[in-house]
Amino acid sequence: MRCLVYISFIIFFFQISIMLQELSIKNFAIIDDLHILFSEGLTIISGETGAGKSIIINAVNLLLGSRASAKLVRTGAKNAEIEALFKIAPGDPNLDSSDQLSIRRIIAGNNRHRIYINGHIATIQTLVSITENLASISGQYAHQGLLKEDQHLLMLDQFGGLAHLRGEVTQSYHGIIPLIEKLDILKSQKARQTEHLALLEFQKKEITDAAIKTPKEDEELEKERIKLKNSELIHQIIYGSIEELYSSRGAVVEKLVEIKKNMDRASAIDPVISDYAENISGFAFKIEDLAEDLRGYLNNIIIDDLRLENIEERLYTLEKLKRKYGGTLDGIGSYLREIDEELSGVENIAERIDAAGTEIDRMHKRLADLAVILSGKRKTAAKHMAQKIEKELSTLKMDGTRFEISLKTIKADEKTEPFLVAENSLISETGIDHARFLIAPNVGEKLKPLAQIASGGELSRMILAVKAIFAASKSVETIIFDEVDSGVGGDVAEVVGKKLHLLARHHQIICITHLPQIARFGDHHFKISKDVENGRTITSISPVSNEERIKEMARMMGGEKITRATLDHAKEMLDCT
Repeated sequence: MRCLVYISFIIFFFQISIMLQELSIKNFAIIDDLHILFSEGLTIISGETGAGKSIIINAVNLLLGSRASAKLVRTGAKNAEIEALFKIAPGDPNLDSSDQLSIRRIIAGNNRHRIYINGHIATIQTLVSITENLASISGQYAHQGLLKEDQHLLMLDQFGGLAHLRGEVTQSYHGIIPLIEKLDILKSQKARQTEHLALLEFQKKEITDAAIKTPKEDEELEKERIKLKNSELIHQIIYGSIEELYSSRGAVVEKLVEIKKNMDRASAIDPVISDYAENISGFAFKIEDLAEDLRGYLNNIIIDDLRLENIEERLYTLEKLKRKYGGTLDGIGSYLREIDEELSGVENIAERIDAAGTEIDRMHKRLADLAVILSGKRKTAAKHMAQKIEKELSTLKMDGTRFEISLKTIKADEKTEPFLVAENSLISETGIDHARFLIAPNVGEKLKPLAQIASGGELSRMILAVKAIFAASKSVETIIFDEVDSGVGGDVAEVVGKKLHLLARHHQIICITHLPQIARFGDHHFKISKDVENGRTITSISPVSNEERIKEMARMMGGEKITRATLDHAKEMLDCT
């Protein structure tokens, strides 16, 4: 189903005096080179099917931030280039001091695209943030915006001039949420505080009872444990060494003494040998000294199973503490200091809970009061808006249509956060209300949700009615209507054209249409044509006026075979506008 326009709710809230002045398209799809100058009022764009009208919409969408693709580049070209020049209100706070905004996109065949805003290279995020209020573009399926019930409340608040009050509710709501979360945390801490403090005291006692002597106590005890565990083996080795060196029959010292005697006898024959004999004597004395030292060490070897057992128990205690509190004895000391700091810095949570509760009570009263006031104003605004839409629909050949804005609330229950309740209704960031547009297009029918019963033509007129009641703004907003003739025809098309003409008093309207009943109301008229030159398809656009416009209107009425009758009818339509 195709329709007239996508209702841009952002534009409803941020009206900016903007007008599209120029659009340039080069090497884009089947377009070689197009340049269009736009003016205020209602601009009609017509042409045969497939001439390239939808390509212009795609080009504008790219300038407003839609995704680019190298497939859009005209065959044989390296890049496609799209540029638009917007006139903006002087001193607009959202843009610079210039009264013009230039947007240029280069779509590269290698997918390395570029964006320029007023001559400066920019990111897609910057483009989207700047262009979100530049234009409202309609197209196939664009009416879905009106059918989204979560956006009906936005429209109602804009109509009723309630944006500021709604903003206060939102601000108050987001102000109270962190306090509610803080209060929940404090209550949870209080519930856990007794158990937590008991745990800290237990941990502190466990560490202090261990009475750690030094940060290296575990290392020193481990060395002692190894010696005690192997003391018998060490005793056997040292004792055996003493025996081999000095005490046993045939010990090393005894052999050296025997060797010394033999060397002395040899030295009587050769005196030189006496020096060697003296060296051997020195070795014997050294071994005697070594044996004496080993006896001293042997006497100091302790074989104490009870001491070994105590050390192992101590090491087990220290290892257990290290696993629980820091990995090292140094870490245990640091953890103990943290416990002391936490125990000494424990605040009175009850007092903090009372203080937070008092602040939340105050903020809840303000939030609830604002939400109730906003809800009351919405009820009044809903009645007025419904009356105005019904009146507008009657001018669009929908006489007898009933329209109503249903306002409902979500009732609180035992699970609802009490600080987010007003008059027993749940408060959200938009207040307590949920809006839904209801419509009965035919006399005698019951009111039903707009999304369930509206046809394409009815949606087109519904959207025009909504636009009409918001058109009181003095700003010049660019609205582009594609497929404006979807679902309408005959006398309905004529009233749609009249309504577009009325909207053009407040907005710059660009309308792509196939219907002469709509085109006749244009202040400006462009014709898109498609021709083949040198084996390539070329799309061109040109303004039509006077006789050329009469011919285009006749073509729209009767096709390619234009008769005198269709020309006369076309001229009559334009003369009667």
